[in-house]
Amino acid sequence: MKRTFAVICLFVCAALGFSHAQNATHAAPAASAPTKDPVATAARLILQRFQGNTIGALEAMPADKYSYKPTADQSTFAHLAAHIANSNNLFCSKAADVAAPRIDEPKETDSKDQLVAAVKASFTFCSDALGKMDDSKLGDTVELFPGRQLPRSVAVLAIASSMADHYGAAAMYLRLNNIMPPSAQTKH
Repeated sequence: MKRTFAVICLFVCAALGFSHAQNATHAAPAASAPTKDPVATAARLILQRFQGNTIGALEAMPADKYSYKPTADQSTFAHLAAHIANSNNLFCSKAADVAAPRIDEPKETDSKDQLVAAVKASFTFCSDALGKMDDSKLGDTVELFPGRQLPRSVAVLAIASSMADHYGAAAMYLRLNNIMPPSAQTKH
């Protein structure tokens, strides 16, 4: 129960953070009609927020630092990049009820260029999948992980929480290498 609450809180915080960032650059919109598919709409907004920052973080890390890990027990930056691509493909396919792309899964041993390309492709897939998504199937049961039947809505929450977690980890790896993460850079 605590974990579910934490995921929901993270989802709300991510949505509010996106809203705050949008309001900082745009005048407040006039009152609008209710959104037809509020969960699908929120998932698309979260995807937009994290796509640029995550790809920017992967591009900012030098290729020779993809083997970097902060401690012996932590994953390498390359492992994180492969994991991001695989997670995006899994969660977006389950949330939107579309087939995941048939690809060779990226691996930690792939080059920086291969990993960045795989993450970019996963965000493109997510954008296409979530563009087709509506809220009507969120109560359906899906096998999110092998042997684990869960409501489809959990996949949507996983999108929000994993994208926030993944970017946060990538930003930390960058900072440990004296590289400013994209979200901390001054916008001109």
